[in-house]
Amino acid sequence: MQKTLPAALYGNPQAWARERDGIFNLAWLFIGHEAEAPEPGDWIATDLAGLRLVVVRGTDGVLRGFHNVCRHRAGPLVTGLRGRCDGDLVCAYHGWRYALDGRLRAATGFGAADGFDPRDFGLFGLRLETWRGLVFVNADVGPDAAAGPLADHVAPLEALLAERGLSIAAPALRRTHDLACDWKTYAENYLEGYHIGAVHPVLADELGAADYRVRIEGDLVIQEAVGVNDGPQAGVWGWLWPNLGINVYRESAMIERITPTGPGRVRLDYLFLGDDGPEVLTEILAASDRLTAEDAAICEAVQCNLSAGIYDRGVLSPRHEAAVGWFQTRIAKVHS
Repeated sequence: MQKTLPAALYGNPQAWARERDGIFNLAWLFIGHEAEAPEPGDWIATDLAGLRLVVVRGTDGVLRGFHNVCRHRAGPLVTGLRGRCDGDLVCAYHGWRYALDGRLRAATGFGAADGFDPRDFGLFGLRLETWRGLVFVNADVGPDAAAGPLADHVAPLEALLAERGLSIAAPALRRTHDLACDWKTYAENYLEGYHIGAVHPVLADELGAADYRVRIEGDLVIQEAVGVNDGPQAGVWGWLWPNLGINVYRESAMIERITPTGPGRVRLDYLFLGDDGPEVLTEILAASDRLTAEDAAICEAVQCNLSAGIYDRGVLSPRHEAAVGWFQTRIAKVHS
């Protein structure tokens, strides 16, 4: 019998700091689709677990990733989620200018200073790799970086998509939802189908008698509803450590990033994919909004109970919650 993690780890500032440093500072993190920054100077930005990140396409056509932090006094280089800069990234605080490859081009108005060498003050860089058009970065850039190549990380997902003959379509639409719960509360909800009958009645009716299966391969949790003929009936849900859902349905796909924004707070960043554009997504968006509202309500209620001081630890079902156990075992190592 596996017990759950202690309730005190959910929404706790000290736990949040350990997870930021021990998980998100070391992991491959999804930023967006390369088609969202098609031309030199185009950029995509996000904040994730306290990390403020920006990806920009250089004059040479290469995408590069940086911390969205000026080397002078930590001002932001860009604000917002997407945009375009004309030739340089410019700090909004004091106007320092950086080339699109991260070099400090001009310490605007700084003046002469003994020992100041602009070559020592380039932007803090990130590892950046792409897979099927999706852009990932990694903040662990030292010689002893823990994460291997992105290809190794996504290998089980690549095998799954190749097996099913599935492709990643062009980006069509982004949506976000803010929830008053810890990122782990929401991730654990994502990792099991045990709650579907109680929380998602419409989805439960759609699945009918389908066999809901969960399996774990490397850093990937695969969930699928399978009928008696062993064919996919409702779709495939892949969840990639530490915070990325890739949901592939019969006629569409959606990427869901579980974005921690602080202790006890999470933002769901949805990227809907479809080569025909957002106009054909009406039914998909309606279903997504319904499921998200249902998940938000139960996850926020669970978070309130985790924070109330009555519940400490529960138990996990080996039949339904193996992936939750896998996730919690990995989380526990960060706090040991």
